[in-house]
Amino acid sequence: MPLRRTRTPHDAVHHPVFARLYARWSPVVDERAGVRAHRQELLAGLSGRVIEIGAGNGLNFAHYPGTVSEVVAIEPERTLRRLAVDAAVRAGVPVDVVPGAAEALPVKSEAFDAAVVSLVLCSVRDVGRALAELRRVLRPGGELRFFEHGLARGRALATVQRSLDRTVWPVVFGGCHTARDPLRAITAAGFELGPYRRLRVPDTAVPSPASPCVLGTARRPAQPEARPPT
Repeated sequence: MPLRRTRTPHDAVHHPVFARLYARWSPVVDERAGVRAHRQELLAGLSGRVIEIGAGNGLNFAHYPGTVSEVVAIEPERTLRRLAVDAAVRAGVPVDVVPGAAEALPVKSEAFDAAVVSLVLCSVRDVGRALAELRRVLRPGGELRFFEHGLARGRALATVQRSLDRTVWPVVFGGCHTARDPLRAITAAGFELGPYRRLRVPDTAVPSPASPCVLGTARRPAQPEARPPT
């Protein structure tokens, strides 16, 4: 496996209380809020070598299709990483769980056919840098699959999200932010946006601050970008 040595601490992120709560309740949410079906849609049709950042406790692993030859799963939080290792053993494809931060991936450039971000861009410290790293490690033309929650389109909920992000939400939910805009961040990082759809998870009459989501694909451009004349 093309790992690259870095000086990033193995436990660059440590939220022990949140991690334990997430590990207990995330399988329940997957079932009751329909997240499991969204994970299946997110990963359907993938093939080759895949990198997933913020793998958490490994809930995606069971849904990777057999056409995937290897998954390198990056998880910086040690409690969740330990659970991800257990989930990797039960996965139907080879999964290697690796410590590391999204902003400094310990892998070589252009080493992967696809990358996966799933409910993680809300909590990385530097979204732009994390996406730049994913762009670096994808081969030209490689695919980015994303399933992320983010900024609401309605003004009222967006105002609530921004207020929560400045106060209690990141503290309570392990660094999560509700008002980030994943689509804008992905295009700003140089990806070509492909098909996507907006959805609400859970799909209730009254949305929660974290319920507006987008699920879709983007690509690293197959051709190098033209450089301005010197």
